[in-house]
Amino acid sequence: MAFGGSRTVAVAAVKMAMTDSREEEIQLKNDYARQGVRAVAADYGGDYLSSIKKLVERAVVAAKREGVIQATHGDEGSVAGAAREALSQVMPKASGLNIGGKISVARQGEHLSVAVFFGVGLLHLDEIAVGLGHRVVPNG
Repeated sequence: MAFGGSRTVAVAAVKMAMTDSREEEIQLKNDYARQGVRAVAADYGGDYLSSIKKLVERAVVAAKREGVIQATHGDEGSVAGAAREALSQVMPKASGLNIGGKISVARQGEHLSVAVFFGVGLLHLDEIAVGLGHRVVPNG
C-alpha cells in the first residue's frame, strides 16, 4: 500500500517534534526543505488541559510565520484540526498532568500533518506520548 505524500509529511512532522535541540530542529527543517517539505516545530511545557488552546494557536502561528501555510481560513483550519486530532490522541496519558516537548507541522503539496511529542510527568515518573493528525489542504 502506497501512502505517498501523507506518509512523507507524517514522518517529517514526527521527526521534527522529536528533535532534541533548536540546532537539530533547524538542520532537519533545512534538510526537509531541500526535499520539498516545509516544516516547523515549537517547544511547549505546562499543564495539559489548560494548554490545549495555546498549543493549537502556537501550531497555527508557527506554520504561518515559517511559510508552511498561507494566512487563509482553509490553511489555518487544517492546522488547527490536525493539531486537535494529535492532541486528542495524547489526552488519555496527559490529562491532569504536566507535559513538555514539541508540536510540529509539516506540509508537502496538499498533505499536512501535525505531530506532538511530549514527556508527561508527575514528579520523576515520566511517560512519553505521541500524537499525529493529518489533513488535506486543496490549494497545495
